[in-house]
Amino acid sequence: MKQKMKSSIVLIVLLLIGVNVNAQWKKNKANEDSKIWRYDLECEGIGKQGSKLVKVWSYSKNPKHAISRAMKNAVHGIIFKGYAGGGTGCTPSKALVGSATKVEEHASFFDAFFLDGGEYLKYVSAATDGNIGPGDRLKVSRREYKIGVVVNVLHGQLRKRLEEEGILRGLSSGF
Repeated sequence: MKQKMKSSIVLIVLLLIGVNVNAQWKKNKANEDSKIWRYDLECEGIGKQGSKLVKVWSYSKNPKHAISRAMKNAVHGIIFKGYAGGGTGCTPSKALVGSATKVEEHASFFDAFFLDGGEYLKYVSAATDGNIGPGDRLKVSRREYKIGVVVNVLHGQLRKRLEEEGILRGLSSGF
């Protein structure tokens, strides 16, 4: 009887460890998929004053990973890529940080800023109820998906934060 109890406890412990390891593996896989910052950014419409309404197209082997990384990719795109103008009242938007030297100088800030659950989440929100439209879920190859998610990025507040860090010069600092 004692032997049966011990083997049951061992089995339960092994199952719990297996579930935890699997969860960590999935999280690491999602991070690996987005580590190379592969996404496209396009204007989706006019947002409120000081914000940008954008659609970010994230690439991943798993659609769930692409969706979970959409907000991070959107903020990264506003900071480092910008986007061309487009439909309904959209005008082109330049990247906030266009200089590669600024990125290198402040690498520790950006590494901490873009950690999972990091500060970047203060400057972005989902613009829809979380459902992805049928035209926004594309299979681009046998093993890869391209997922479009509409998000709202607080451009003005993000710019102000980068100015506070000394990464950008303030608009009122003169020429």
